[in-house]
Amino acid sequence: MSRDMIITFEGGKKVNAEYKGFTIETDQSEYAGGEGSAPEPFMLFLASIGTCAGIYVFSFCQSREIPTEGIRIVQSHFSREGGRGIGRIVLTIEVPPGFPEKYRDAVVNAANLCAVKKHIQDPPVFEVVTATVGN
Repeated sequence: MSRDMIITFEGGKKVNAEYKGFTIETDQSEYAGGEGSAPEPFMLFLASIGTCAGIYVFSFCQSREIPTEGIRIVQSHFSREGGRGIGRIVLTIEVPPGFPEKYRDAVVNAANLCAVKKHIQDPPVFEVVTATVGN
């Protein structure tokens, strides 16, 4: 199976990604000249961090038969000191009163297994090139 993700331009400020049979739609906010019809790419990047941690938390609880009702992750973003970009991301795993005390540290460890976070901490090499295709 190909590991290629195909990025297409759909008009206006809409840019979509096709990968493994899915189409991930993006748009820019009205403020940035788009229609605001879909998340902006950076919003999806941020969401990938929390949802990745979330699936590890969910799987951890599921494997121990811990109910996931009332559990959620609140992802908070803090600006860099210079004010440009994000300097710190905090994931707070909120658990209900009946959550087993013995698993509080372990559920944090599970969230830290997130592949997205690991790739941010040990980033890949990026290359951008052009290729002429067609006639």
